[in-house]
Amino acid sequence: MNQLLPERLEQIEAGGVGHHLAAALHGIEKEGLRVTGSGRIAPTPHPRSLGAALTNKFITTDFSESLLEFITPALPEPATALEILRALHHYLYTSLDDELIWAASMPCWIEDVAEIPIARYGSSNLGRMKHIYRLGLQHRYGKMMQSIAGIHYNYSLPEPFLRGYRDLLEGSETMQSFTSAAYFAMMRNFRRHSWLLLFLFGASPVVSRSFLKGSRRGLDTLTEDSLYLPWATSLRMSDLGYSNAAQSAIAVCFNTLPTYIATLAGAINTPHPEYERIGVVVDGEYRQLSNTILQIENEYYSDIRPKRAPEPGESALQALNRAGVEYVEVRSTDVNPLLPVGIDLEQARFMEAFLLTCLLMGDTPVSEEECRVIAENHHRVTTRGREPRLMLSTPWGETVLEELARRLLHQCGLTAQLLDTEHDTTDYAQSVAAQHAKIDDPNLTPSARIIESIKNSALSYNEWVLALSKQHKKTITSRPVAADIIEQLANEAKDSLLRQSRIEEDDTVDFDTFMRRYRTHQTDIAASIGDK
Repeated sequence: MNQLLPERLEQIEAGGVGHHLAAALHGIEKEGLRVTGSGRIAPTPHPRSLGAALTNKFITTDFSESLLEFITPALPEPATALEILRALHHYLYTSLDDELIWAASMPCWIEDVAEIPIARYGSSNLGRMKHIYRLGLQHRYGKMMQSIAGIHYNYSLPEPFLRGYRDLLEGSETMQSFTSAAYFAMMRNFRRHSWLLLFLFGASPVVSRSFLKGSRRGLDTLTEDSLYLPWATSLRMSDLGYSNAAQSAIAVCFNTLPTYIATLAGAINTPHPEYERIGVVVDGEYRQLSNTILQIENEYYSDIRPKRAPEPGESALQALNRAGVEYVEVRSTDVNPLLPVGIDLEQARFMEAFLLTCLLMGDTPVSEEECRVIAENHHRVTTRGREPRLMLSTPWGETVLEELARRLLHQCGLTAQLLDTEHDTTDYAQSVAAQHAKIDDPNLTPSARIIESIKNSALSYNEWVLALSKQHKKTITSRPVAADIIEQLANEAKDSLLRQSRIEEDDTVDFDTFMRRYRTHQTDIAASIGDK
């Protein structure tokens, strides 16, 4: 067991710092495919009644015009964030007629990738740039991979807690430096132990046969139109989901903020032979923003990211370089098809306990060898996580997953006690206890329940998820949403259309000039990065 954790928890409690944790902020970004009533990807444009996808801060699109993204504000209570997420789904259904929100991460049956419409954001230079970025994703990774949906969980520690925590550790750094270092320690330990989240909450063990376009990729047949791995937890997070050879060369192990920024800035400015062959402008048409390893920093796939809200005209890396880390974005969460909005309060409570545990476990750097171990454990758990006696790699040798999981959950339980004390509840301890039950009986995990449910239903993956999507629509719409929230969402939809129009009217240069300036700007960022 990590010996530092109980010591730091005791320091926090004795120092009177823990009560600040009640002001931690939680935000949820949830993706979901729009599909027809028959379970095929919706060919219709993003509903205008939802406003402009370019500027609406609550409902937008991801890669595809049909891949919705719901964004809650950052709120001090995860229950409120989840209620807002439900309200966003409810509001959306008032605009969808017979369409549905696909209830799973892995996409519906897609006969041909031509069926997947790439998202559009209007005629402004900014809108065209966002569209071309997605064209680049299509050429680099393929449309099918980009149709996968996930949940991003954003978590921010209150400044008074971080200040008190720094004082307890007798730190002498500036608050900006200490805060960034603390978040990076959290992210390093998260990456070491995120396999546990994949085991506990992975919810994509099955895919439609159409996802692999005729290939089996080592998967077994579950039904005529469905493929799976019997012990898998999250095919979305496996090599079948988000994977890319070019990005594997980007060595980001989250040891320091300057190194993280410099590594990604370098990738944004380093050409890649395969992307050079694609071309940037071919026959007068843009195919991608650049021929570099990354078009923009957000193209980098990781299970967790440091984030800072950028100021107008500022890139994500510039924001981090200017003011340090503001919050972390956890990106490894599958959409659970068994839940109406894909995630529930128990999972959110556990996520907070897990992230805080990662913060307090220490700040040991990650070596290149440990990076490889982390990747191998990740691979084993995504594809074989529930396999009896599965072994994972540790600094002290190979150890059975269940043993490691129990140790980690014990530590999360200690953190949960602190959170329960500060929130005057037992909810956090209960969330940890529910995860212990999954270790005792892996059949309780979402991945096992999904496989068993599909087997018992005699339905294909597509038919099974479609039935749940219809059921969740009824559940979500059966309970009304407060009138003031509906009014806020309606006003945001109207205002977003006006904001998009203003952006289009304010353009003063043609798109080619805009892109030349953008690329020069990217080069300048790389040259100046690390100055702060």
